[in-house]
Amino acid sequence: MPYEKVGKNEPVCIADEVPFEIPESWEWVRLNTIAVSELGKTLDKAKNTGEYHPYLCSINVYWDGVDLTKVKQAKFEESELPKYRLYPGDLLICEGGDVGRSAVWNSEAEMYYQNALHRVRFFGEINPYYFHMVMECYKGNKILDEHSKGMTIKHLVQSSLNSIYFPLPPLAEQSRIVDALSSIQSQLEHYNTVESELSNLNNSFPGILRKSILQQAVMGKLVPQDENDEPASILLERIRAEKQALIIAGKLKKDKHESIIYRRDNSHYEKLDGVERCLDDEIPFEIPASWEWCRVKDIVIKEIKRGKSPQYANSGRNYVFAQKCNVKTGGIDMTLAKFLSDATFEKYPRDEYMLDEDIVINSTGNGTLGRIGIFHDSDRIGVGEVVPDSHVTVIRKSQHISTMYVFYVLKYYQPYLEKQGEGSTNQTELKPTIISDLLFPLPPYNEQQQIAERIAQSFTSMTALS
Repeated sequence: MPYEKVGKNEPVCIADEVPFEIPESWEWVRLNTIAVSELGKTLDKAKNTGEYHPYLCSINVYWDGVDLTKVKQAKFEESELPKYRLYPGDLLICEGGDVGRSAVWNSEAEMYYQNALHRVRFFGEINPYYFHMVMECYKGNKILDEHSKGMTIKHLVQSSLNSIYFPLPPLAEQSRIVDALSSIQSQLEHYNTVESELSNLNNSFPGILRKSILQQAVMGKLVPQDENDEPASILLERIRAEKQALIIAGKLKKDKHESIIYRRDNSHYEKLDGVERCLDDEIPFEIPASWEWCRVKDIVIKEIKRGKSPQYANSGRNYVFAQKCNVKTGGIDMTLAKFLSDATFEKYPRDEYMLDEDIVINSTGNGTLGRIGIFHDSDRIGVGEVVPDSHVTVIRKSQHISTMYVFYVLKYYQPYLEKQGEGSTNQTELKPTIISDLLFPLPPYNEQQQIAERIAQSFTSMTALS
């Protein structure tokens, strides 16, 4: 049975905390007992001084090595160089995004690193390539996910990294393990590739093709850009003016945490609560120059939130929109809705009544969470109003944006949203803030319409062929 002794405290059994059994000659260790782990330099172009030096960030670190095709430079003070210099054998670990993704730096070339990376420098002759393989194993088995923190974007903070138990073999055995796995790595990669491709082709081809079309669409690669289109920056100003008018009229609450995203010096920045920060490590892909990045909350004219818990009735004039109304096969089915009691209806403000082209997202439960639909007036039954229940999040976009384009962007994010549920196994919940804070690629209005039409045509053709 493994035990751990911390300071002068009595040894504590950790058998329930370690992920698997190890040979007698091995030991369970925490990283800070066998290495020094430090985050890199915090970059701020407005404040950093000194001379320019090359540095690595998360976009350079991959499981198969360090990618030097795009190395950035930043200002470092002379006194900072020893602290952030990389040396052969340093293990680099991504702190955010694809948490835990690792590579070993094996060059004598001058290189530094920034705070999206942990640099682990091992004591003695511990083999960094062995720990790189352990990190990949832990990532594949979701052990790292258990130690990651954050809502929208996960982070493996320093304290979490140092809390993980790692298996430590004798030095000679570390080298044998690395040599053995390296010798069969190419075969494993080949077999994995073949198996993955075959499985995808047999089971997931339609889904993969749809994802590919959505990916091309949100990156601006599905239809050509038109230089005569009004740029998205002007469109954003128009949306802000629309929201400001609603705020003045008392129909919309002012966002206490308004976000403004902009480009400067070939980088993306966000000003939030008066504080500017660089978004380069969070922006998921490049978009055309005529597009803009914003947050989903920046393009809506109603607070993104779930409905209320209703009181049902056996009959009535008004209806409750429930998750089951947003059907799995696509579309809205209001025949599945229940009546809302008149007494409860009177407590709803008018802006909670569902309107034509409101986008709905199922926000609780396994198998339904993250499902996206569009409510239309044609879906109504009778002449009464429809209100959402507490399991549905409603997005009411600005009149200056294509409903179908917003819908398709959210469909692109749907696989991500499906994984963001929190809570018990049987009742996971998707917080509205996760939706609100999604990065949203905004094209000019005319291009939005063209993209939505092209996606619809492509999906129709796919359905006809299947």
